[in-house]
Amino acid sequence: MPVDTERALAAAPRTTEISWTPEDVQLYHLGIGAGVPATDPRELRYTLESRLHVLPGFATVAGGGPPGVIAALSMPGVDVDLARVLHGGQSLRVHRPLPVRAAATRTDRITAVHDKGKAAVLVLRSDAADADGPLWTAEAQVYVRGEGGWGGDRGPSAGAPEEPGAPDRTVERPVREDQALLYRLTGDLNPLHADPEFARRAGFDRPVLHGLCTYGMTLKAVVDTLLDGDVTRVRSWTARFAGVTYPGETLRIRMWRGDGAVRVAVGAVERGDAPVLAGATVEFTQG
Repeated sequence: MPVDTERALAAAPRTTEISWTPEDVQLYHLGIGAGVPATDPRELRYTLESRLHVLPGFATVAGGGPPGVIAALSMPGVDVDLARVLHGGQSLRVHRPLPVRAAATRTDRITAVHDKGKAAVLVLRSDAADADGPLWTAEAQVYVRGEGGWGGDRGPSAGAPEEPGAPDRTVERPVREDQALLYRLTGDLNPLHADPEFARRAGFDRPVLHGLCTYGMTLKAVVDTLLDGDVTRVRSWTARFAGVTYPGETLRIRMWRGDGAVRVAVGAVERGDAPVLAGATVEFTQG
């Protein structure tokens, strides 16, 4: 089969030198919807270089180049059609606040391959560090349709957790018609997000928004709503991509705040709150 589990797991880690500038951070923030209203002091923390703070979600695009989903397809032992690939989930743990400018080393490796019957799920772990030490650890779950059924380990269950009653806060965030076209400038050039013909070949009637764009928009909403806009309080952010978002839709983001963690669920308003993100949690330090 096109996924050679033994070869993928045995492959040596791949090391890449990456760097970024304040302009890269600003572009990411604009790509996830920051800057509205443009003169709001809370938004200027994301868009104005003299006040810039880095939302931890930036780690998923830092250094440019292909994102975790596409990077996983170039690892040894993996040879699959991009049209059969979806981003199944993403986790991120930051070890300290991200600098607005840096040079770092990122190390990528496949740490697991799960057999889901009708699909294979690859887990790509990425660790980044600069001269001052570790920056972040991320894991991308890459869902490859049609590659399961070889009798391998099924991995953890993705069952939907029960929601703990009424949310503490609910906010809505509009997705621009051109959101995917802007976000792809951060480095994710997967045609699924721009080319209608490719999207149809992948099983969608039109291009879909990047899962990592929804991931970033949601994290920003949590930070701005429950963490006083302080990006440095975020310790980790984990979510499962339960469905797609289409450009032009509205995200309904429901939040349940606990002791050191916020549980989050995201749905598409125009499709009856169809699930977009599930099993989502932001861990944070107390302010």
